[in-house]
Amino acid sequence: MGRAEERQARQRGARRAKKAKPTGIRRFFTWRKLLGTFFGLCLLAMGAFFVIYLMVPVPSANAQAEMQSNVYKFSNGKILTRTGKINREIVGLEKIPKDVQFTFVAAENKTFFKDSGVDFKGTARGLMNTLTGEGKQGGSTITQQYVKNYYLNQDQTVTRKLKELVISLKVDQKKEKSEILAGYINTSYYGRNAYGIQAAAQAYYRKDAKDLNVAEGAYLAALLQAPSQYDWAVASETGKKLVKERWDYVLDNMVEEDWLESGKRTGLKFPVPKEPKAAPGMEGQTGYLVDAANAELERRGISEEEIKAGGWTITLNIDEKRQKALVKAVDKQLEARLERKKDKRDATVQAGATSVDPKTGHVVALYGGVGATEHWLSNATRRDYQPASTFKPVVLASALENDAETQDGVKIGLNTKYDGTSKRPVEGSDVPFAPENEDDRDYGMVSVQRATNSSINSVFAQMIVDVTPAKAKKTALAMGMKEGKGWPEQPAMSLGTMGASTWDMAGVYATLDNHGKHLTPIIVKSAEHQVRDDHLDTDEPKQAVSREAADTTTAAMTGVVKSGSGTNAAGDYEAAGKTGTSENNRSAWFVGYTPELVTAVALFGEDPKGGQVTLTDTVNEGRANGGGVPAKIWKQYTTGALSDEAAAAEFDLEVEEGATADPDPTPTQTPSESPSQTPSKGPTKTPTKKPTKTPTDKPTKTPTDEPTGTPTESPTITPPTDPADGDPGGPNGNPVIKP
Repeated sequence: MGRAEERQARQRGARRAKKAKPTGIRRFFTWRKLLGTFFGLCLLAMGAFFVIYLMVPVPSANAQAEMQSNVYKFSNGKILTRTGKINREIVGLEKIPKDVQFTFVAAENKTFFKDSGVDFKGTARGLMNTLTGEGKQGGSTITQQYVKNYYLNQDQTVTRKLKELVISLKVDQKKEKSEILAGYINTSYYGRNAYGIQAAAQAYYRKDAKDLNVAEGAYLAALLQAPSQYDWAVASETGKKLVKERWDYVLDNMVEEDWLESGKRTGLKFPVPKEPKAAPGMEGQTGYLVDAANAELERRGISEEEIKAGGWTITLNIDEKRQKALVKAVDKQLEARLERKKDKRDATVQAGATSVDPKTGHVVALYGGVGATEHWLSNATRRDYQPASTFKPVVLASALENDAETQDGVKIGLNTKYDGTSKRPVEGSDVPFAPENEDDRDYGMVSVQRATNSSINSVFAQMIVDVTPAKAKKTALAMGMKEGKGWPEQPAMSLGTMGASTWDMAGVYATLDNHGKHLTPIIVKSAEHQVRDDHLDTDEPKQAVSREAADTTTAAMTGVVKSGSGTNAAGDYEAAGKTGTSENNRSAWFVGYTPELVTAVALFGEDPKGGQVTLTDTVNEGRANGGGVPAKIWKQYTTGALSDEAAAAEFDLEVEEGATADPDPTPTQTPSESPSQTPSKGPTKTPTKKPTKTPTDKPTKTPTDEPTGTPTESPTITPPTDPADGDPGGPNGNPVIKP
């Protein structure tokens, strides 16, 4: 064999070596086999989908015609109300303005007029958005959503989704795009119990669908992504921001698709919807109770759509007897004193209350306002008013919990002495603060107990600096308050400058009543449905503060009721509580408890447009205050709500050594509280007329209380005074605040 032949033989051998068959497990994973397997699976999937396509028919439309009522019951099983009547009126597409029609396409499915009814890329994108937390955009086409609304249901299952895809393809072949769009617009849920665009137009803009403009249409189209979150009337600041962004997105898409002129788009302003109205049958307190129950169900994972679909039997923790007693107390102590129709000032007064069982967290009674069909926003759950001095016990509890010390190194307790001088600058704070006491009164050195009884601003301003605002806020959140806008960690928060609801404050005080264990207030006992049964038990209690800190704070507040600003709440029971009157007398509070029951009562000043106004010269001449009507409502309700056995119960307190709730030994005037204003730069004028009252066995003036706004950074801060209850006036004829 020549050299050439040898070389060729070697090359052939090398090629054969390279082509040698793989051995072991590798022989199963050749690229040819993998590719063949992939194509085989694709063919199998296509075949399976084809079989499913043939087997799944287009069902008869449910059209939500089988929607049932929801039944709401008191805790004793008696029916409170039934809801569930469908609020929907079908309108033809020809009655909906063309540009309004395009808003829905721009919002949900720009390719609607060209696609086959299913968008696989969009579905995958929507899933990714959900997994990454970037929104609820589901990726379904308008056809898919129409099929889900009209033929199927809202179940989040693979089977339902597969049926949706198949039926969407068939519907797209059989129906005109205009018919599908009309069906989608008329079957979608818009919130406010409105199904379809006609009901939505009435619910949000008080007009028919035919009269909607493109800006309003864009809002309704944007709303479909998250009706509950995007309803302007109840949306959070985040929700409002998101729906505005969604509104812009809709209109920008219309310009991009040549459905809207860019010049017209530039001139459009966001159309703020009108306030909602309660549905028929929701009169009185019923609407407030139903709304509170529905909101709680949503927080616990039952969607608004599921609730509105009907078929639920929802039992509340509301005690029918106590509910009636609360309404009766408000009617007698407040409504009987007002002339709402004749006096515009009286018409501004709003009342709210929440009553909680401290051992279970059950909301046993709730007062939301004059009636859900007259004042839609529940005064029991709104958080837009300051809780004022009802926050001071939280400061005390935090000081006790954290073993805080004064600037002199003395551990804080009920007998600890503080300087009660009015407008005394706090020590140890980077943020200057010097709040004025009621009537600019100087108390000198006083005990924490005395400061609690008389709600002395200067003492609690220094105390929160001693414990630190950050720790006080942490304690407040642990006890049940909610973080919100306008809660800077500064000394002024000692006077309750954040927002809070009666629901929140009842929960906070229930924590104190329950020896420091916090239970989230809960209004729903159970929610039963044909396909599910949800017994919504109260969360496990969490020790928010130690028993000693909670009980010592309770001991301090018994002094408020015995001889302080809350004497109007005293009755044939042991009680602890605190009054509060906010900046400019815009709100007046009494939050108190017996060993068996916690109740927060508040009055709010609200003008017809929803703005906050003063309560002065409304329920009584001069200043309204927490120790007045709110305390009287609380007393009448508590007296009627407690059984003889419950009324005889006594506090079982484990307090700090030496802690007592002694009344003021030698008071010089009726203990009270004074609201303060948002601090301004530099001192303000001191009132010239500051009459004092000599207390009698039956005080002639109702005590009051105080908060302040966020302080500005100035060397000395002295909040201006407020109109006072019965005071002749300060400098320049301005009334003087009387806490």
